[in-house]
Amino acid sequence: MKRTTQCDARDTQYAIRSMQYAVHAADHSSSCAPTSVRILGVRVDALTYADLLAQIADFISAGTPHQIATVNPEFVMEAQRNPAFRELLERADLCLADGIGLLWAARRQGGRLPERVTGSDGVPRIAERAAEAGWRLYLLGAAPGVAEQTAEILTGRYPGLQVVGAYAGSPADADTPEIIARIRAARPDILCVAYGAPAQDLWIARHGEAVGVPVMIGVGGAFDHITGVRRRAPGWVQRLNLEWLFRLITQPWRWRRQLALPRFVWAVMWEKRY
Repeated sequence: MKRTTQCDARDTQYAIRSMQYAVHAADHSSSCAPTSVRILGVRVDALTYADLLAQIADFISAGTPHQIATVNPEFVMEAQRNPAFRELLERADLCLADGIGLLWAARRQGGRLPERVTGSDGVPRIAERAAEAGWRLYLLGAAPGVAEQTAEILTGRYPGLQVVGAYAGSPADADTPEIIARIRAARPDILCVAYGAPAQDLWIARHGEAVGVPVMIGVGGAFDHITGVRRRAPGWVQRLNLEWLFRLITQPWRWRRQLALPRFVWAVMWEKRY
């Protein structure tokens, strides 16, 4: 009987989280929002990794769903031609500066973004804090088996970490009911989605109300980098801000996507101040 009562209480709490999603989106207070800049009309929040972890703690305490986007120049250029994606970024609770080009653009406009806050570096930091705070993680996306391998690596690295689910799935509508059922059954505090942009971010925006997780963040290729499926640029290359060049050399099939970078630079140099 006691177990049944506990399950009923959890179900009730989860239902309340889901119902509060729409209210939260409409009632999100700008007074508590972080300082931000606008780059080609897209909001980017001025946060450090420490700020991100503090915001995540607040979101989990609130219990209502929150969406976090890891914005890079490709996001900004996609937003120029995709109104739905642009609106999504405007409504997101946090838009992190995942791209050195954003820091350059902010400086050019007389603003400031304190540092890059990337999905690839953010996931391990989140996992480390989650192990300390008792937060429950769910890893969704990447190729089959990669999320599970990521879970094994993170739980081995951070004793006490609770990864309550790991599943590849896909952003296809046909897979959505099963994914939602898996996540709701696991009841995570944080959902990391690795479908790549804009698919991962659109998926969170469309289904956040249904899953009801307090923190949902698109993390791009983070699982691939953690597991070594995709090699990340060496530290010295990252410090020289040439990670984009490393990706182009090691992943030449990305050249069409990489065209967004010169277009972004050109657009920033010629934009009218917002």
